[in-house]
Amino acid sequence: MGRNVPVDGLADAIMEGLEEYADLATDTMKKAVRHSAKTVKDEIEAHAPKDTGAYSKSWRASKQTETSTKLEMTVHSANRYHLLEHGHAKRGGGRVAARPHIAAAEEKGIRDLEDRIKEGLSG
Repeated sequence: MGRNVPVDGLADAIMEGLEEYADLATDTMKKAVRHSAKTVKDEIEAHAPKDTGAYSKSWRASKQTETSTKLEMTVHSANRYHLLEHGHAKRGGGRVAARPHIAAAEEKGIRDLEDRIKEGLSG
């Protein structure tokens, strides 16, 4: 694990070690983000209201941007549904009741992401 480095090469050896760790951390983070986005999508699908099934099947986890050090993913409905989580007003009056299912999946995804990052960087 350790290696002997002359004093005049110490800075280069430290930079090399930091670059290796940065690459490992980036790979770990990207894997964690991909997995957590899929977890959120799967949770929403599992707990979404299922009248015809189209709503629960409409959820996607999409990559927004990716660079060498960053990955952004979004979980969204391909059909742009958005009114079921908090309810909404009906056209002729009255309200459609809220059917919460997104917030719980988001919270689970956040916990999953944190756990995977901690596990990946510590082990």
